[in-house]
Amino acid sequence: MRRHLHQHPELSFQEYETAAFVASELDKLGIVYEKGICGTGVVALITGRNPGRKCIALRADMDALPIEEENETEYTSRNKGVMHACGHDVHTSCLLGAAALLQEYRDQFEGTVKLIFQPGEEKNPGGASLLIKAGVLENPAPSAIYGLHVYPQLPAGTTGFRSGQYMASADEIYITIKGKGGHAALPQQTVDPIAVAAMVITGLQQVVSRKSNPLSPTVLTFGKIAGGHATNVIPNTVELEGTLRTFDEDWRREALAHVKQITSQICAAYGAEAIIDIPDGYPSLFNDPETTQQARSFAEDFLGADRVKDLDLRMGAEDFAFYTLHTKGCFYRIGTSRNGGQYTQPVHNSRFDIDEEALQTGAGLMSYIALRALGC
Repeated sequence: MRRHLHQHPELSFQEYETAAFVASELDKLGIVYEKGICGTGVVALITGRNPGRKCIALRADMDALPIEEENETEYTSRNKGVMHACGHDVHTSCLLGAAALLQEYRDQFEGTVKLIFQPGEEKNPGGASLLIKAGVLENPAPSAIYGLHVYPQLPAGTTGFRSGQYMASADEIYITIKGKGGHAALPQQTVDPIAVAAMVITGLQQVVSRKSNPLSPTVLTFGKIAGGHATNVIPNTVELEGTLRTFDEDWRREALAHVKQITSQICAAYGAEAIIDIPDGYPSLFNDPETTQQARSFAEDFLGADRVKDLDLRMGAEDFAFYTLHTKGCFYRIGTSRNGGQYTQPVHNSRFDIDEEALQTGAGLMSYIALRALGC
């Protein structure tokens, strides 16, 4: 299943073939599901004895990234410029594997397991937020939700957990600086947006170095600057695109206000105009301590304590965080490298791949956590 999905990756909110594949696999297992939620989402229910006793949710994301794969394998992506470079093919396959196990053992547990195959994790506003608005956490409402993610820093057969704050918030920042173009040899007749953009980027570094508490991790990065046509032309506009990451939600709002204020004031000082767009991004991800510690103990029972590791804080973001605003959640990792030397390329890399032994750990542990959380 993983190799099929890897060969046929689809971008965020375009996962039509992926959703159809998931539905076909659920059909084979005789699992009831609803598809087409928010376009491509699939939600299934596995009911044991006394289905209304308790509900546990398991989530996997399905979308891929706009990356041209450079691996040379029999399952290399067939969709040009699109690749499962973040392991969502693994996540979906693990959840399908867990579904098969849970369906097989449905006569041996009480309660309901809700399977959430989610679109659009990689793209704002995040498929999780849309599914929640569509009622995915209702009818039945889960008492806890669990999600896994590939982790090439650990070997296959291991897993990692962290209680409390785990991953940062993520906001996208779009700034258009409007100046007055003209001849490069006559700068006095222009308002140079390239020069102003340089001032803005430099000035905004003060948000991290002088406005934030040094004990509160914060990252402000601009990954794109676009403007200009030729060496002897000052353009009318320059566009900047960046991201803000932090763990403190109050500071997050304050920092974004600083970004708007500093940008506007610098532009005004040089006679330029700033158009600033900061759409609502992903909140920071908080793993419920009790739920996470319990899941960790289940993992130690399943794999052995020596195969369960501690995770560090990550400035990366995950829209799984939206679920944890509404219910208790645990987002954990499964190792995907081999012998510390193979399959170690990071996610979002054109050569990312996994030791497929990780699929067994992913599917097995996910189903085991669900069974134990239901009281088995």
